[in-house]
Amino acid sequence: MTSNKNIYKVTYPIFLTLLAQNIINVTNTAFLGRVGEVELGASAIGGVFYFAIYMIGFGFSQGAQILIGRRNGGKNYRQIGPIFNNSLIFNFILSAAIFGLSVKGVPHIMKLLVSSEHVYKASIEYLDWRIYGFFFSFVSVIFRGLYVGITQTRILTTSAILMAVTNIFFDYTLIFGHFGFPVLGITGAGISSVIAEAVTLGYLVWHTIYRTDRKKYGLLEFKKVELKTILNILNLSIFIMFQYFISISTWFMFFIFIERMGEKPLAVSNIGRSTYILLMIPGSALSTTVNTLVSNLIGAGRKEEVLPFIRRITGIALLIIVPLVLFTLFLPQLIARIYTDDAGLIAACIPVLRVISVAIVFCAVGGIIFSGVSGTGNTRTAFFIEFLTLFFYLSYVYYTSRIHPSPTAVVWMSEYVYWILIGGLGYLYLQKGDWRKREI
Repeated sequence: MTSNKNIYKVTYPIFLTLLAQNIINVTNTAFLGRVGEVELGASAIGGVFYFAIYMIGFGFSQGAQILIGRRNGGKNYRQIGPIFNNSLIFNFILSAAIFGLSVKGVPHIMKLLVSSEHVYKASIEYLDWRIYGFFFSFVSVIFRGLYVGITQTRILTTSAILMAVTNIFFDYTLIFGHFGFPVLGITGAGISSVIAEAVTLGYLVWHTIYRTDRKKYGLLEFKKVELKTILNILNLSIFIMFQYFISISTWFMFFIFIERMGEKPLAVSNIGRSTYILLMIPGSALSTTVNTLVSNLIGAGRKEEVLPFIRRITGIALLIIVPLVLFTLFLPQLIARIYTDDAGLIAACIPVLRVISVAIVFCAVGGIIFSGVSGTGNTRTAFFIEFLTLFFYLSYVYYTSRIHPSPTAVVWMSEYVYWILIGGLGYLYLQKGDWRKREI
């Protein structure tokens, strides 16, 4: 189960999925970087806001994934179907509710938080279309949770490529107005992302119907809504949902604080965000692998292997991450030119990119350790670790951006605070916590 071959088998498709998702991020940022600083900055605020809401649905899928992994590890395959089926129903209803609230609430929230009128208007133009993506993304993450939980992640490779290609095509078409379409700018970026998510969901549904052994797992058998199953998933995932939402909401507030420093720092930070998320991919893929394989190990009664497994994954992550760190640290100009041709903006990006390059090391290690905590099923402890960490993180951001205004790169050092704390607290729990006695 935890052989290098199986780690590769699980991680590689997840890596490609994250790569595809972040090709969307890079493409949107790179194209909008050629439109203007306002659009570049607004897409950061709009994108992180959407991501914060999306993480509510993703958090529920993580609870389902842990349960699916536990049942898969124990070879209780027919128990997987009810978890998956009821998760689909719950997340679709949740997406509809959040969409309804967003239609009315987003303009008021943005007006309250964003100081620049130009950035505000561009953010609304983006989000007016982007929020339709909730319907597709909330359902897609349940399929992702299924295939990661049963360690059949190859489908994620194809869906990742499909999402990336679709988004790039429609970004090029709609942002700049090619092939007879009007020039839509930042609105086109929002529409293209929704189309990419819809196409990806269509493929996942098709594959599950025609290429997966549905009978073995009891998939897509909607006989009745099992409230007890949904509540069982919620009992596990509710803290993950709050944890992820609060985490990304705090990052959203990071960009709100940056926005009040000016449109250029916001544009620089969006380039930093895009690069940072791209560099996080190897560590994030391995973190997801840790989450599902820790759950599988515990389900198979092999709890004593959890800590050695996490240490081994951490070593693998560092081997992959260090070359990327060195490249970003010493050649930041090359990365900045992906996003913009503006010489002033490129120069302003260099200090931020160097801070980010070092932060990736802490991110990889801390993320893997913390995913191990979630994989044990003790999501309540994971939530409190996250909450405590975010308090210190946001305090640092507020101090360096508002109380004692500092260069943008200094504000970005908040990532060191976050990952060192969350990794350290997570490691203490894995060493001394009561997770070995828990049953879910």
